[in-house]
Amino acid sequence: MSYPPQEPEQPPSPYEPPPGRQDEPGPGHGPQAQPDPYQQPEPYGTYQQPEHHGQYQQPEPYGKYQQYGPPPPGYGGYGPPGPARGTNVLAVLSLVFAFVFSPAGIVLGYVAKQQIRRTGEEGEQLATWGLILGYVFTALGLLICCGWAALAFVSGSGGNSY
Repeated sequence: MSYPPQEPEQPPSPYEPPPGRQDEPGPGHGPQAQPDPYQQPEPYGTYQQPEHHGQYQQPEPYGKYQQYGPPPPGYGGYGPPGPARGTNVLAVLSLVFAFVFSPAGIVLGYVAKQQIRRTGEEGEQLATWGLILGYVFTALGLLICCGWAALAFVSGSGGNSY
């Protein structure tokens, strides 16, 4: 008859209660002990402490990391800052100046479009509308000035001779 081999004596687990006097029942133990209604049954697949066979493995100290290299692009952490995504100020000013002084709105619209292409800011449509309205109001202003000058010329040469 063979007996199973005996394992060497293991150190006590830190999760087990320390050995003590078992003849003294603690609170909730003894002949009149009632089951605790608040105690949850252990779920299936609970974690059990692995056996180390007498070898204790020291955890890695804080601050010591293994070197794996940089993370792949777009994964974890913060990357380099992207282009500024605010609205270009000159685009807003080109739209405003298209109503106030339209030639300045045209110039600001062109400068704003160049800056937007270079920096990636928003405001492309504002600059475009500033250009369009600047051209329209400049053309209307020129027509009004030419019409006023023609009216002055025609009314000034009306045949009044002294």
